[in-house]
Amino acid sequence: MDSKTPIENLYSIEPALSSSSRRSNFSSNSKSLGGNSIREVNFVDLGPKPVKYGSRGAESETYSMSQREINDEDARLVQINDPVKTNERFEFAGNSIRTGKYSILTFLPRNLFEQFHRVAYIYFLVIAVLNQLPQLAVFGRFASILPLAFVLLVTAVKDAYEDYRRHRADNIENNRPASVLVNHEFQQKKWKDIQTINLDGESNLKTRYAKQETLLKIPEKENVSGVIKCEKPNRNIYGFQANMEVDGKRVSLGPSNIILRGCELKNTTWAVGVAVYAGRETKAMLNNSGAPSKRSRLETHMNLEIIFLSLFLTALCTVVSVCAAVWLRRHRDELDYLPFYRRKDFSEDEEENYNYYGWGLEILFTFLMSVIVFQIMIPISLYISMELVRVGQAYFMIRDTQMYDEPSNSRFQCRALNINEDLGQIKYIFSDKTGTLTENKMEFQCASIWGVDYNGGKVSSQDQKDGYFVQVDGKVLRPKMVVKTHPELLQFARSGKETKEGSHVHDFFLALAACNTIVPIIVDTPDPTLKLIDYQGESPDEQALVYAAAAYGFMLIERTSGHIVIDIQGERQRFNVLGLHEFDSDRKRMSVILGLPNKSVKAFVKGADTTMFSVIDRSSNTSIIRATEAHLHSYSSIGLRTLVIGMRELSTSEFEEWHSAFEVASTALMGRASLLRKVASNVESNLCILGASAIEDKLQEGVPEAIESLRTAGIKVWVLTGDKQETAISIGYSSKLLTSKMTQIIVNNNSKESCRKSLEDAIIMSKKLTTMSGTTNDTWRTLGASLTPVALIIDGTSLVYILDSELEERLFELASNCSVVLCCRVAPLQKAGIVALVKKRTSDMTLAIGDGANDVSMIQMADVGVGISGQEGRQAVMASDFAMGQFRFLVTLLLVHGHWNYQRMGYMILYNFYRNAIFVLVLFWYVLFTCFTLTTAINEWSSVLYSVIYTSVPTIVVGILDKDLSRRTLLKYPQLYGAGHREECYNRRLFWITMIDTVWQSAVVFYIPLLAYWGSTIDGSSIGDLWTLAVVILVNLHLAMDVIRWNWITHAAIWGSIIATFICVIIIDAIPTLVGYWAFFHIARTGLFWLCLLAIIVTALIPRFVVKVLYQFYTPCDVQIAREAEKFQAEIQSAAVEVEMNPILDHPRP
Repeated sequence: MDSKTPIENLYSIEPALSSSSRRSNFSSNSKSLGGNSIREVNFVDLGPKPVKYGSRGAESETYSMSQREINDEDARLVQINDPVKTNERFEFAGNSIRTGKYSILTFLPRNLFEQFHRVAYIYFLVIAVLNQLPQLAVFGRFASILPLAFVLLVTAVKDAYEDYRRHRADNIENNRPASVLVNHEFQQKKWKDIQTINLDGESNLKTRYAKQETLLKIPEKENVSGVIKCEKPNRNIYGFQANMEVDGKRVSLGPSNIILRGCELKNTTWAVGVAVYAGRETKAMLNNSGAPSKRSRLETHMNLEIIFLSLFLTALCTVVSVCAAVWLRRHRDELDYLPFYRRKDFSEDEEENYNYYGWGLEILFTFLMSVIVFQIMIPISLYISMELVRVGQAYFMIRDTQMYDEPSNSRFQCRALNINEDLGQIKYIFSDKTGTLTENKMEFQCASIWGVDYNGGKVSSQDQKDGYFVQVDGKVLRPKMVVKTHPELLQFARSGKETKEGSHVHDFFLALAACNTIVPIIVDTPDPTLKLIDYQGESPDEQALVYAAAAYGFMLIERTSGHIVIDIQGERQRFNVLGLHEFDSDRKRMSVILGLPNKSVKAFVKGADTTMFSVIDRSSNTSIIRATEAHLHSYSSIGLRTLVIGMRELSTSEFEEWHSAFEVASTALMGRASLLRKVASNVESNLCILGASAIEDKLQEGVPEAIESLRTAGIKVWVLTGDKQETAISIGYSSKLLTSKMTQIIVNNNSKESCRKSLEDAIIMSKKLTTMSGTTNDTWRTLGASLTPVALIIDGTSLVYILDSELEERLFELASNCSVVLCCRVAPLQKAGIVALVKKRTSDMTLAIGDGANDVSMIQMADVGVGISGQEGRQAVMASDFAMGQFRFLVTLLLVHGHWNYQRMGYMILYNFYRNAIFVLVLFWYVLFTCFTLTTAINEWSSVLYSVIYTSVPTIVVGILDKDLSRRTLLKYPQLYGAGHREECYNRRLFWITMIDTVWQSAVVFYIPLLAYWGSTIDGSSIGDLWTLAVVILVNLHLAMDVIRWNWITHAAIWGSIIATFICVIIIDAIPTLVGYWAFFHIARTGLFWLCLLAIIVTALIPRFVVKVLYQFYTPCDVQIAREAEKFQAEIQSAAVEVEMNPILDHPRP
């Protein structure tokens, strides 16, 4: 048992005692511990020393059981009731855990180490260090450190708060009470375990069994000794390998004998267990590694522009240093007496050289000083601005009521704050089907029994309301869920085994009621005379089948490890469960061996048709088999999930042979899994077919409309499912993924060569189908309108030969020509392989969405992973970047928030480049007129506050709140999402246009005051204040020109920043100890000062304004057209004017 308490005294591995009856099995639900409790017997917590053991990955259940003998070197030995002996070799890890990253002592060094992984931070640290040197001191020593310190402080505060929340959760969990056996008495001790999570992502019940050898032992009354030999701690949540020696007998333990951390007991009020793993060694803790770190596409592209800016910065510094070298050479004879370069010190009797280090060093110092002065060309404030904007965007996404799922009471979750803008550039969506497109709430629809199709039946209103029920001790017991029944089939079920048809129906529904791991739970109702049976189990399919059996009069009442009780048409019958072979991914079947009341023994088997027909006896009942196959095909064609049911009666000798082999395999300490599979295969043979069941997994609300909108937006939707091809195709049609206009290309092959030929033929066909009809021209519009849609349907068997081979290229070429790709019968790793196939061969953004544990690899492989919090638990959510309750919310997430986030972030990055570059260029122009001495007229404090106070807040506010288009428009015209695909908001062309505009504006800011005050007696500090105010007003008005949605916060941020700049300049110039005392008051009292400000703003912004008007008038993009349509919405609606968008192409970018 995964421990939740300190390790104290040990009792036994798997006892499970019910308060009402002593049963040898109970069930666990992967949720937090609720009303029921687990009383655990453990060892003393001997300290937090780690055990440095490796751990295997999460292998499949097939390989999780014993494959080899556990030797002492590879095992953990737990001595029962002997903690001293248990810990004599080494001390086990304590049960107290810590999920926090930092402690008080390690926070500062570790947090700084993590932050300086950003190269830009190292760059600014070097700049700050250089400025501390006397020869290079341009700014004050404190002022040069302030920007970097501010950014580091903000990030550190955020990290500290997040870690505080983790420590607070740890403290709560570590101090919860638990019952621990000490000296044969249970005592309350602190819980000390990790936070509750659902390990395997499944919310359905899992049956767990106590061993008969420990079942009747009571720890308070007797002393039990022995030893448990189990695996070392590992993260494989699907398997457990151990054996136990107790009372001189050695018994094997497997996955059905361990309860993992985070389980809730069902079907029993308490259980006593032994903790074999504790604290950080529990499987939950070992699997709690978090989602992989991802970086947004915009940030990756931004790094390249930062390299360009670095090269531009180097060029500016080189120009300054070369010009300084030339000037020094030309004036070398004047350097003894010139200010700044005066070499001679006449203050002493003997003349000395000072403040001059020679021509070579002066050039070097000039270059380094240039780097310090122009340092903000690399915008350090951009990083913190991006973090704050993403937090704000996440807040509004979480608060969006359009993405709130009322049935599950779940809001949208933003689990990764660094890829919000990627939501606006998604080109491929890879979706699971069951639970993602469908509800994963199975409903029994129809059945084929002994070749007869019982489909389309209805029940009377009275039967529908009441359904089947039984009387128990004067109380009515009724299934919790009512199932639609077929009148004729219901009549056969009630007739018993009197007729031939009735006999087949009886065996069929007996198989449905017995061949499962469902646990019946009695639920009270407000009516004291009525109780409901809630069937809970691992599989929603099994639940639907058991409810169907109950509706036809075969009601499962009780289940233990040794028997089941089924009420058959009012007669309660007990069946001995002689053996159970659970479902595995190899056999794709499960079987149960029942001892019937008439002393006969029968094996009931159910499974997928692909594996069941291979074990059915085809020598007899051929017509029945063919009829059943035809019914299965028809069921699959309308999107139903199917299972085949078979039966075999075992003779005494056959049963004894099976029982002997089953006992040997069940108790084997080596190769147990393979032995059990072999025994199962032997008994699951020569079956007599009983029929087939059909279950409907209904589409979620809004799925067809969502897929249609996504495809209209130019997003390719691929569905990756484990279902049959016919079922997947049917769901494809009902979800509008497939249309009647599409041509289907189906690839189903069983060899590599046949796959190669099919792919080559399919590529030729797809190219023919996508050839334009009629006259072609070179416009995108004609090309997009003339493509013929093609859908590729491929199965998992074919992918076995295609993935990780040279055929991958051919598959990608084929898929690139298709509008839809549908992959059937695929394994979890194949899902990830399909995502990798696209990621490796195109730069397009990918998104994977799923709800189950089998979707985790796909979710983590994609650029963006989305988890659906549905029936399959929370493992997909835990591994995702974003989580939501319904597939249809994807439309709002991508087309609305994705578009907004991409547009805002793209503009914000370009604006930050412009905002910092214009300030640097003003400093550069000034250097050219001051003999390249790197003096600056702008106060050093204004230089520091420029990116922190003067211009930072408006950028962040606009990045969070601005909306280029309304939600209604974005949803009405999904084609607008193509702006992200075409990179309209951030690209290399926009970057260089912005830089050219920046050069022009900086020249205007510098030269208009220079010319206006040329020949005047104004000092450098005064004109420096003019330049500072001009730049701040200009960049804020530049931003204001581009704001689309104004609100009071935006007004306050933009105009407030300008006012704050004036206030700061006044305060700085009013401090006598600072350079430039009273400078602002000298220059601001003249009219020329205000005239220069007006001239700068008008002259700098006119070219930008003219270009924007001409561009939007003659070559408007879709977003601009839609924006104009919003302005005149009333007129457009009355005139019924349509807005024509650019075509969406399916061709991926190289």
